[in-house]
Amino acid sequence: MDAPSPLQFIRDMPDEIRVTRSICCYCGTGCGVRVRSKGEQVISVEGDPDHPSNMGRLCSKGSALAETVRRDTSRVLRARVRDRVTGAYRELALSDAFDLAAETIVDTVREHGPDAMGFYLSGQLLTEDYAIFNKMARALIGTNNIDTNSRLCMSSAVAGYKMTLGADAPPASYEDIELADTVLIAGSNMAYAHPVLFQRLMRARQARPHMKIIVIDPRNTDTAQAADLHLAVTPGGDVALFHAMLNVMVWEGLLDQDYIAQSTDGFAALKERIREFTPAAAQDVCGIAADDIVTAARWFAQSPATLSLYTMGLNQSSSGTAKNMALIHLHLATGQLGRPGSGPFSLTGQPNAMGGREAGAMATLLPGHRDPASAVHRNEVAALWGVDCLPDAPGVPAIAMFDALLDKRIRVLWIAATNPAQSLPDQNRVRKALQQADFVIVQEAFADAETLAFADLILPAATWPEKSGTMTNSERRISRVRAAVPAPGEALSDWKIVQQVARRVAQKWAPHKAALFEYQAEADIFAEHARLTAGRDLDYSTLDYPLLEKTGPVQWPYRNEGTVRLYSEGRFPTGNGRAHFIDVGFNAPAETISAHFPLRLTTGRLRDHWHTMTRTGLSATLIRHVEEPAIYLHPSDMARYRLADQALTRVKSRRGQIVLPVQADDSLTPGCAFLPMHWGSRAMGGGGINVLTHGATDPYSFQPELKHCVIAVNAFRPQWEAVAWIRGDAAALQRTLSGWLDEFDYAVAVPVATGGGGLRLRFAASTTPASAQLERLLIQLGIADTDVSFDDPARGIYRRVRCQDAGVTVYLLAGAGLGAEAALNHWADTGVRPEPLLAVLMGKSTLTPRTRTVCACNNVTDQAIIDGIRRGLDLPALKQTLNCGTGCGSCVVQINRMISQYAGTEA
Repeated sequence: MDAPSPLQFIRDMPDEIRVTRSICCYCGTGCGVRVRSKGEQVISVEGDPDHPSNMGRLCSKGSALAETVRRDTSRVLRARVRDRVTGAYRELALSDAFDLAAETIVDTVREHGPDAMGFYLSGQLLTEDYAIFNKMARALIGTNNIDTNSRLCMSSAVAGYKMTLGADAPPASYEDIELADTVLIAGSNMAYAHPVLFQRLMRARQARPHMKIIVIDPRNTDTAQAADLHLAVTPGGDVALFHAMLNVMVWEGLLDQDYIAQSTDGFAALKERIREFTPAAAQDVCGIAADDIVTAARWFAQSPATLSLYTMGLNQSSSGTAKNMALIHLHLATGQLGRPGSGPFSLTGQPNAMGGREAGAMATLLPGHRDPASAVHRNEVAALWGVDCLPDAPGVPAIAMFDALLDKRIRVLWIAATNPAQSLPDQNRVRKALQQADFVIVQEAFADAETLAFADLILPAATWPEKSGTMTNSERRISRVRAAVPAPGEALSDWKIVQQVARRVAQKWAPHKAALFEYQAEADIFAEHARLTAGRDLDYSTLDYPLLEKTGPVQWPYRNEGTVRLYSEGRFPTGNGRAHFIDVGFNAPAETISAHFPLRLTTGRLRDHWHTMTRTGLSATLIRHVEEPAIYLHPSDMARYRLADQALTRVKSRRGQIVLPVQADDSLTPGCAFLPMHWGSRAMGGGGINVLTHGATDPYSFQPELKHCVIAVNAFRPQWEAVAWIRGDAAALQRTLSGWLDEFDYAVAVPVATGGGGLRLRFAASTTPASAQLERLLIQLGIADTDVSFDDPARGIYRRVRCQDAGVTVYLLAGAGLGAEAALNHWADTGVRPEPLLAVLMGKSTLTPRTRTVCACNNVTDQAIIDGIRRGLDLPALKQTLNCGTGCGSCVVQINRMISQYAGTEA
């Protein structure tokens, strides 16, 4: 049976340390965790050795989860409503907030129809949350306008699976990593995005030295560094590459003809299509030498077992579905699926994106992998929900939802657990849409999400580890999520918020439907949802909470036991039982380079951050690896555009521009640039990274092309620069000082671990700011009067330091003397005051900038590792001596690169 609630635990054992088994809230690996808590505080989080998906291992993000559990002003603690005239927010009672939400929804639907309402949800919700949101939208209000940020993540993988194999069902499992002889990784920096699985792969190769690894990625990432063959594909060239590989397999007789004849259809048309994609012809399109294409094709086809692992590099594209299908074609043509160690395996980006798809919480899906365009499927769900019918008008998917706001087809938008004012492409358009909406409801846990600035009504939501329910990971494994502590303030589990509003809407809009939402607990919602899977490809209709408690995590389809891999009999959930080859051509990305925009920009993850950093930005451990946003270019491109390393650079696309430092990165292909996806408008000026990206979408999956746009770069030469640091709660300081990000050409305000934690600000401007403007900055930083100062206001020069207990608490270096930053940071870190201080403030400091953390798990810096290498330590000795690389292992590839760089150099 379900465990007692956290509140009951705290009442009974307020001083006892409790251990709660749950699931990590980051990527789709679905790692089991053990949460140690006392009272309302999480003490630590460690991997659960009994969970089959991770067997006790965690990445740096999972290991640092305890640092992100806050009960202070970084959380949304109470409901708030905005005055539309003044823009000011005021708190209101939670029941009044539910009344207001319901009244607004009912009034809008009565005046403009059900499709004037939209829901935009998150891949981080629990399955029970999705189920009740979906039921409210479709069965109560009568609209299919419900979608999730999985549209940015997995929708091309969904479309690719459905169009070829017949269902949104990854056919492989994690255990196939140990059984594969060849592993092809496409468009995934696993070492950063799925570290636990990447380390599992590295251990598997160590145990099976004959294993071949092929990595397809425009960048020579940490994952590519581990490859036997790295194919540095031109961004957008994946279909041409896969067609050329299939061309090789055809003409060298490497196909499984029996499998093609018995289990597939459509191959003849595709075979004709790929005739023109010879390796020699394709190399000019995809940027990969013909010989390497041939080698990759042979390894793939001749291997006893080939496993493909792929994610955003294929999905986030205007031809993402085509890329997914072209890769799946390689498996179908060689019979490489349904057998141990083989299959096309899409790695889910978010912890419960798959659970959301199972529950039908997307515009293009109904519960149980049903299709809202099918009258039969709509009638099945309506009958199971106990309503007469479901809406038949097509729903509006995520990107189009914001277009619908602009033209008033959607007037009220309910956003839950996602941050579209940072994460969606073409941010200027997205923010304009949010501003023009009649009413925006934002259901959120973190007080610093950019989207809250556009909310008319804010509802306080619980988050990990305050919620209970279920999640489904990349390998179709359903696991129990358990609350370890109660939610702070008035925050509620997402399903409870929806239930309260839905009941009120039903009373006003359709009283006969009020009983649809009479759930006593999340177990009731899961039981109803599970029944909706009966007879479907994912059938787990016999599963319930007591069974999950007894058996532990299980894979669907689940009958008497879970299913490790699918399609082992060569039969597929299609109309004729055969998988389909789809005659798909190659299409270039939506934007092409030109004289005005000569560089291709791709975006991606950093190792220790997650999405929009509302959670990881709260961890001092996680912010050390990369503290500030920068754009990365190949050294040859920096020379071409006369850009010095770390110099400020203006980056411009057709939609917007930002100013950032540039860093040399020889892992990139010349002509390509890279930006981490995590930095938004609360961390940097100009609106964040996604002012550059565009909203072009795939025609089948409606997923945006976040992995490719074209840009121009040119040097930005400021007349004035400043850096400031202030000790304290970085989230609160960022909230207070973020207004300054719009006042200068270049501005960042980022959490840093300096001095035990604080906020760093950097500013630069093309002209010297007015004295009055800088005086305001001094006041807000709390250094209008300081212990140490050296000013020349006419030249915009201010060098100020405030001390407390012999330690520095705030400093500002403006206009000149920025060379003192390293010495002041050293003072903040060590408590040792640099002397003579005046000379330091004049920029006469011999200290080098502070070190960078390489191993986040054990806080090992680059300098410590370099010193060890210069003493002759190899990787095992570094692990033993410094403990680096012994936690999640994500830093091992970087350490190996450092060994190659520094071994043999003189101390």
